[in-house]
This record gives sequence, C-alpha cells and structure tokens, in this order.
Amino acid sequence: MDSDRIRTPRTAPRTALRTGRIATLAAAALLATVVPSAQAVAEAAPRVDLTVLVVDDGGSAVGAITAELRGSGVPYRRIDLNDPNRPVLDAAFLSDPSDSVTGRPRAKYQGVVLPHESAFGPDSAEQTALHAYERTFGIPQVDASTWSHPGVGLDYTDQGGWSGVLDGTTAGVTAAGQAGPFRYLAGALAFEDNDPTVSESYGYAGRPRAGYTSYLDVPVDSAAGGRASLVGEYAADGRRELVVTFAYNQYQRQFRALARGIVDWLTQGVHLGQSRNYLSVHVDDVFAPDARWDPALNCTPGDFDCTGDDGEGANPIRMTAADAQYAAAWQKSSGFTLDMVYNGGQGEQWKTEHGGTDPLTDRLVADRAQYRWINHTYTHPFLGCVQDNTVVPWRCATDAAGNTLWVSRSELSGQIRNNHNWAVGKGIPVDRSELVTGEHSGLRTLPQQPVDNPNLAGALADNGVKWTASDDSREPAQRAVGTGAAKTVPRHPMNVYYNVGTAAEMTDEYNWIYTSRADGGSGVCESDPASTCLPAPLPTATGYADRIVPQEARTALSHVLGNDPRPHYVHQSNLAEERLLYPVLDRVLADYRALFAANTPLVNPAQKDVGTELDRRAAWDQAVAAGRVTAYRVGTTVTVKAPSGVTVPLTAPEGTRKRLLLGTTAFGTPYAGTRSAWTTPELLQTTVTLTLPTA
Repeated sequence: MDSDRIRTPRTAPRTALRTGRIATLAAAALLATVVPSAQAVAEAAPRVDLTVLVVDDGGSAVGAITAELRGSGVPYRRIDLNDPNRPVLDAAFLSDPSDSVTGRPRAKYQGVVLPHESAFGPDSAEQTALHAYERTFGIPQVDASTWSHPGVGLDYTDQGGWSGVLDGTTAGVTAAGQAGPFRYLAGALAFEDNDPTVSESYGYAGRPRAGYTSYLDVPVDSAAGGRASLVGEYAADGRRELVVTFAYNQYQRQFRALARGIVDWLTQGVHLGQSRNYLSVHVDDVFAPDARWDPALNCTPGDFDCTGDDGEGANPIRMTAADAQYAAAWQKSSGFTLDMVYNGGQGEQWKTEHGGTDPLTDRLVADRAQYRWINHTYTHPFLGCVQDNTVVPWRCATDAAGNTLWVSRSELSGQIRNNHNWAVGKGIPVDRSELVTGEHSGLRTLPQQPVDNPNLAGALADNGVKWTASDDSREPAQRAVGTGAAKTVPRHPMNVYYNVGTAAEMTDEYNWIYTSRADGGSGVCESDPASTCLPAPLPTATGYADRIVPQEARTALSHVLGNDPRPHYVHQSNLAEERLLYPVLDRVLADYRALFAANTPLVNPAQKDVGTELDRRAAWDQAVAAGRVTAYRVGTTVTVKAPSGVTVPLTAPEGTRKRLLLGTTAFGTPYAGTRSAWTTPELLQTTVTLTLPTA
C-alpha cells in the first residue's frame, strides 16, 4: 500500500496514531526478517549457470546419464576421475564470488552427477568443497549408482530390504514420484529380461529413513512387509541427492524411461535442451510390387546377385484393396499415422499389365487424406552411377577414358517431377520438399560408389526438394547433399524384410542371415563383427512371433525412448499377405502406452520436421561445443544468449513466461509435465529471457 494515500479520521487521538504507526513498522520489520519479499529474494539470488558437472569414473551409470544430457542438448562439463591431470574440485573451480556480468555470486554448475555419493572420498578436501558448494547455492547431486545404506538415507538391505537380480521385476513409481520428477510415467516400470541366461541389472532396495522420499520402489518379501526404494531423494545437511541403487546402462529400457526425470530433478526443471518421444514409420514402394524371397535358392529371384534363377522375379508381393482397407482401419484404431512412400509410375505399369484396372490404387487414393505421402520417384530406378551388373557385386560403369557414368540430371529431375505431378493429379497431398529415392540411390553407396551422384544436388534444387532420405545404418548423421541446399534425413531400417509376405518366409531369410554355415546359414553373422549368430535356426512356424517381433519392437522402442526423431522404414509388402508389420507396431505402441502417462504422447513427425529437428540440433551442438552459448538463472529469471541464427532448445516448468519487448507470453508447448521449445530472441532483443513461476 502507498502510505501517503492513507487518510486518518480527524477524531483519532494523536497518541493512538503514533502507537498504530509504531506497531505497523514493527510488524513490517518482523515480516521482513522471517519471510523475505520476492524482490529481496531476487536481489540476493546468485547467478547459476545452466551447465551440469559430470564426474565420471568410466562406469556405465554415469555414461548413461551423460548420454541423456548429450542427446537432449544439455551442456555439461565432464571430469574424468581416472585422468591424473584432471582439475581439482575446489571453491574456485565451482564458483566465483562475484560475476562480471551480474555482479552476483556465481555458481558455475546447476547440478552435479557423481558415480556414487563419496566419489572423492568421504573426508577428502574435494568432497568437502563440493558439499559446501551444494549447500551454498542449493545445487542438487545425482548419485548415479550406489547401494542401500544410512549414508544415502536408506536402511541396509538386511533390515527389511532386498538385493539381487532385477531382471523381469516390475517396480512402481510412487505417488511422490508421479507428483515430482517422474510425472510423465504411468506407474509401472518393468526391468528388461532379454536373456534368461544373463544377469542384466542388479539392485539394492532399501527402506527409507528420515529425510528420504522414495520415487521408485519394489515389493519386498520380509517380515516387515511393504516396499523398498530403488530411486529416491535424500535431503540432509542442507543438501539434496537423488539416490539410484541399481546398475544400468544407457540402452536399457528402465533407464531410458527414468532418464528424463533424472535430468529434470538434477536441473530443478530448468535446463537447456529438450526431448520428445518420436515415432514415424515410412512404408516404401507403395503402388509397386516387391520381389519374393526363394527359400530354395536362398536369394531373391530378379536380383542380379541371385544365381540359379532366370533373372525374372515370380509371384511378386503387392498390397490388395483389402490390405489398404485394413491399413486405414488399423491407423484409426491405433491412433497412429503411416507415411506412404509412393511410386506412381509403377502403379500405372501394374494397371496396364492387369487389364487397365487397379483396385489397390483406387482404394488408397480414396483414403488419401488418412495418410501422409512422400515422393519415392516415379518408377523407382537406381539414381546413382550407371550400374554394371555383369559382375557380382555390381560396379559403376565407366566410359572409354575410365570416367564414371552417372544418371543424368534430366533423368533424376524427371523421376522426381513426374511422381509429384502424378500425386497432385489424383488429389494426393504431397510436400514437394520431401523425397525418398529408390534404395536411397543417388547418395553415395559404399563400396562401389563412394560419392554422391554429382547431378543429384541440381535435380533436388530443380524440384524444390529440401529433405531427402538416407539409410541410418550407412549414414547416421545428417549432411548436405553436394553443394546444394538439400540435406539428408537418416531413416532406421526395420528388420522386417521387403521381400517376404509371410512369417515363414521372413523366418527362413532371417535364419539364412543369422545362422552359421554349420547350421545351414550363410555364415554372414560369423564374419560380421556387428552381428551375432543364432544358437540354432528359428522354427519357421513360430520364429517370427516368438523371436523377431519382440526383438524388432524392442529396438524400435529404444529409438523412441532415446529422443531419436529419425523415421523407421519398411515396405508395402509388409502390409500385404500376412501383414507382418502390424504385430511389431502393435507391440511398440502397447509397450509405450504402458510406460507413459497421457501427458507424454508419441510424437509422429513428418520427414521435413525430422530434417528441421536434426538441423537445429547440429547447429546447437556446434555452438555449445564452441563455447558460444551463455545461459544462466538468477532467481526466477532465465537468460540465454546464443549466436545469431542458432535456435535455442529450452525446458522449463509449467507457468513459465517468455519476455517480449512489451509484456510476456506463455513459453513453449506442454510435454511430459514441463514446457519446452526451440526458441529465439523476440523482436529487438538479443537474448531469450524467461520468467519462471514463483511457486
């Protein structure tokens, strides 16, 4: 209130007025002492840099958290405990008494990751300095993997707890966990058990003591009954630690599910970087037939390297109108949209060869609005060098002078343009900026073609293509195509083969690839260091459902949980005949929805959105690595300055506002219980400034 505007009745005695003023002043002084005003708190708040300190002992737990920070774009500084020349943690390393920018005390790290609670030794000078730093600035600490004992707020496991192998165990997110850092999880979290002969995760579940809040627990079989904790917060001595008492690595599902919450807790919900759970599936060769695997020849007739056949594929695999109807119904029931990667010219050829009608094309065109569509070239030719198939493997053809012969720019451009125009003519909604070439051709193909077709970049520019697909198994990183503006969008190949229509065919080919020569296989798995041979061939009647489906679903879900936006790709043959794709996708969707709450939906990005995301990430990572990003928090204000043209990824709590030149606006979009976005400074501003909620 403005005291100058308070009017006192003339009848009030002077002594009463004086006494009242003294009482008011005394009460104000008491309140100022007990509960500081928001302004006073802001004035006293230090600068806290938005960087995480990672103390690494080389173990898998710290490595997993580091991978999560790196993958979501959170800046961090790693200290290698095994490096004799590493810096020493002391007050000067951790903080500055007065920051040159704000004039406030400066905390250089917003959170600390340790291998365990006493990584430097319980009585060491470094541990003492770290604890003092955490108390002074309110910095949280994650104990990446430890055991259950009173030093972390838990009873020993022999006091009503439990220790042992966690494989196959179902843990539960507690009410405190769901109200706190794990608000995005549905409640149950099953530990993986991928191989019954191998112990994959060991844990120590302890009963909480005073100061410990459990976030993830398991039932324990003891006289005391009840549950014991695997993850929780321990508050003691003016400090806070997130205690994890099981072993894990960055690839295990249980860690991937918890990773977002660990970072959220570590950064108090405010950090650079963001993450989503992405899944998109491209269905290649739509309208075209695919060749069929021959279990007798152990190859695909029609392929140039399939010896023993007449050079023509027989009984090709192609969707029917009924398969198209099923695809539309499945999309509706599953709440998931497929990307149809189409070859209009091959559809026209099929129609010509089959009496001038094509019920499949009619059905898909009628349902065109239910799918996303991507140009896959008109007739699916190889668009790199001219192939010489007189040898196995093929090679690039050359002229008399030994120069490589390339598919021309005009042919490349015609394949792209004609397919786009075909779709437009049928009312199919297609984005000119997106392309998938047949077999990712035109891009370099090792070992035969070590460079891109030099005519590719020009043809992409001719047709307005900005994003062309590549194979993640060959080129996992996004890159520019030649000197043009187009960039690649790597795609994950799903191990559901293009040349099979039945589970038996799929299993037979899988056995050929993944069994040893002694077991009747090709032996490829014996010579490829990245491959592992099956102990025995899978039964063709049950191998697909029992082994291949869960394995492929697990692989796809690991990409989803790893903040990986890259699409997965399969082929139209996988929607035909026995419709082999659906069991895999059904498993992925079911497992995902069992893990996550409704506030964390799957994100189903279009190819251009994936390209943009990867492009932004690369620019962000480069700016952070070059030390060109300044970001800090002072009280409820977050300030970020990045190089011009670099978009900033930010995550903050619900209720956060972004400062405009005049006023504020709501920041970001909701996801997993927080707000996040790629953002840039507003008009006439040089920094991104957020105002956090005061609660």
